[in-house]
Amino acid sequence: MWSKFVFVSRVLRFHRQPANCKVIKVWVAIQLFYLGMEPSSSVSNKTITLEEWNGSSPTKLSKTFTIKASSSSVTITRSGARFSHVWRRLLQAFVPEGFPSSVTADYVPFQIWDSLQGLSTYIRTMLSTQALLSAIGVGEKSATVIGATFQWFLRDLTGMLGGILFTFYQGSNLDSNAKMWRLVADFMNDLGMLMDLISPLFPSAFVFVVCLGSISRSFTGVASGATRAALTQHFALQDNAADISAKEGSQETMATMIGMALGMLVARITIGYPLAIWFSFLSLTVFHMYANYQAVRCLALNSINPERSSILLQHFMETGQVLSPEQVSSQEHVLPIRFISWSPRNTTYMHKKVRLGMRISSFDNREIKEHLLSAASYYTKAKYILVERKGIIDVIVHKDSNAADVLKSFFHALVLAKNAHKSKSLHSDGQKWVDNQYELFIKKLKSLGWKTERLLAPIIWRAYWSYEPLEEKND
Repeated sequence: MWSKFVFVSRVLRFHRQPANCKVIKVWVAIQLFYLGMEPSSSVSNKTITLEEWNGSSPTKLSKTFTIKASSSSVTITRSGARFSHVWRRLLQAFVPEGFPSSVTADYVPFQIWDSLQGLSTYIRTMLSTQALLSAIGVGEKSATVIGATFQWFLRDLTGMLGGILFTFYQGSNLDSNAKMWRLVADFMNDLGMLMDLISPLFPSAFVFVVCLGSISRSFTGVASGATRAALTQHFALQDNAADISAKEGSQETMATMIGMALGMLVARITIGYPLAIWFSFLSLTVFHMYANYQAVRCLALNSINPERSSILLQHFMETGQVLSPEQVSSQEHVLPIRFISWSPRNTTYMHKKVRLGMRISSFDNREIKEHLLSAASYYTKAKYILVERKGIIDVIVHKDSNAADVLKSFFHALVLAKNAHKSKSLHSDGQKWVDNQYELFIKKLKSLGWKTERLLAPIIWRAYWSYEPLEEKND
């Protein structure tokens, strides 16, 4: 039976050519006869209807072509305009397959703002590059090739070294604070372009200025690339991170081409007018930072980092309810410099009172006796020990602890941090809360889409401990 429908794929190859419609009808009739579908007692009064649907998402399909075939006639009908079909095909080069159901709801607003900030970046790049080349000596007879090459080499070398140092000191923190580092990356890029623009004003310190700019941009490359990877994983709802990354590259390429064209136009208009250059650059920089801020504000990440865990736990302890990722996104900070007056409540800083992965070598003899030994008895069955010192909760993580243990230890430490100056039996009260409320809290987090598999926080130092009975001395 299946062999009788093999002709369908061949028929559909010709549907985009109107001149071939009569040929298709004749050819289909021949195929029907050849496949034994000539009028008979079983099929002479039956019609086959075949429809062609287009679209990468099952919920966003549109009918483009219909064939009604019988032993005596074939009817071909086109659905939709040719332009709409071409537009859909063109759109597939810029949006992931299955869009919009294959990505999160914050994908579209983030990409819009991200494309706008990228557009402003490429326009400013033309202005800063023009100033940099002028400072190097392009177009001047006194400039030498070897001198310009050496200056460019120093610029690139310092940028590479800066990128390595930045990765060494902050590489492990980029996942946990993707929003903040996204803003920092673009701010450092703005600073780097500013260094290029002012380099002609300081000819005696030209190399120093451009090297500073190169170091700033190297921070941008590391932080932007790392945070982009984290955000791509967030957007992917159907394990399609590679597709999202590829389509993001297409969007960025388009923004680059438009930005370069506009940048050349602006550079052409403002050449010879320093005030116009500075006004254009500063105006675009302000817009660039605004667009970046709006882009990260659109994000509703469902991973748990120290700040989001603090907001979630505070609200749960007060109301018994859990906030959604969108609600937490409106409360968390995205700026590297925190403004206290912007915070709706100071309790969102609870995570600042917790130090995860504390070194046991940081305790002196007195602290070991007064704090560590007294606290350890409460955590004989746990893979962590919590120690309170001057209102700060230190979390000592066992070397055999897993991701779930680390997440539990941090939430437990937040409970202690909240009650540090309120409870006289701090550890016992904290343990009661964990025994009675923690499982319910995690269950409610999962029901709202939070990823509770791990805490996004680096842990460098771990420890091992065991409990042994004291040996009695015999006189």
